[in-house]
Amino acid sequence: MYALALVMMVMGAWAYMRMKPPPPKVCNSPGGPTVTSPRVRLRDGRYLAFKEKGVPKEKAKFKVIVVHGFDSSKDIYLPLSQELMEEFGIYIVTFDRAGYGESDPNPKRSVKSEAFVIEELADKLQLGPKFYVVGVSLGNYAAWACLKYIPHRLGGVALVVPVINYWWPSFPAKLVEGAYMKQLGRDQWKLRIAHHAPGLMHWWMTQKWFPSCTIMERNPIIFNQRDFRILADISKIPMPNEHKIRQQGEQESLYRDLIVGFGNWEFDPMELKDPFTHNNGSVHLWQGYEDTLVPFELQRYISQKLPWIRYHEVRDGGHLIIHDASICEAIFRSLLLGEKPLII
Repeated sequence: MYALALVMMVMGAWAYMRMKPPPPKVCNSPGGPTVTSPRVRLRDGRYLAFKEKGVPKEKAKFKVIVVHGFDSSKDIYLPLSQELMEEFGIYIVTFDRAGYGESDPNPKRSVKSEAFVIEELADKLQLGPKFYVVGVSLGNYAAWACLKYIPHRLGGVALVVPVINYWWPSFPAKLVEGAYMKQLGRDQWKLRIAHHAPGLMHWWMTQKWFPSCTIMERNPIIFNQRDFRILADISKIPMPNEHKIRQQGEQESLYRDLIVGFGNWEFDPMELKDPFTHNNGSVHLWQGYEDTLVPFELQRYISQKLPWIRYHEVRDGGHLIIHDASICEAIFRSLLLGEKPLII
């Protein structure tokens, strides 16, 4: 009896240790990574690392905050030429989202909190009363949050291959179930755990019995032909800081990202109102028709529910369309200049 109880206690302790994530290696803490990038300090005491490009913000006509996606950073590759940015007066700031790169983790991160992080970053950098937001992939939960909580600060928003939360209540059950079942089994389980049992996320992503996440495996099945051409081009570009993306640990960067993005949101995006009823801005949604990570059927439904969103579907596009020079330029031209894209 006592032996059985001891075995159960040992197994319980082992299971607890497997499920409990290790603490993050916070930048500039004892044993943590060294900071080499400029950072701003937020009201809650956390530091946010950022990177600027384009024209100086004091001379800029357009000030754009770009929100990177899953397993990425402020060093996201944006193939916009310096000549183009100078011609139109474009200033761009990217930042490491919480726990990524050189930004402090935020265990209390939520969809709502991300909007106010972006607003505070804009104020710390003195970007003025209005700015533009470009969200990429999973980073778009922050862009949706901006539309909900700080629409008065926005000059426009581009949602680029925005990752879908399958539990948004406005989706018809049959439609969302069909799209969900197109995901690989390992990714279905990943999403279920992120939504229903986030406390198991660390265990699922680190266990070795079953495949856990197609993206983190860099499985080629998630890319289409255009994505492969884009990856070939990117491979020729030096990425000296790529190793910093996960340097503080995967729990507060990657896993927290999944938990927030696929958890219960504070609002339903499909109930949002047009923030630009006076034609003083625009919202764009860019989707690749061949994107295997984000089903185009759900994006089309969103654009039908929110007709004020300008929907752009790239026929041969995959998930990496923002890294294609022609599409990246079209995204910025349509958002900032109001030009109609000619490439889709």
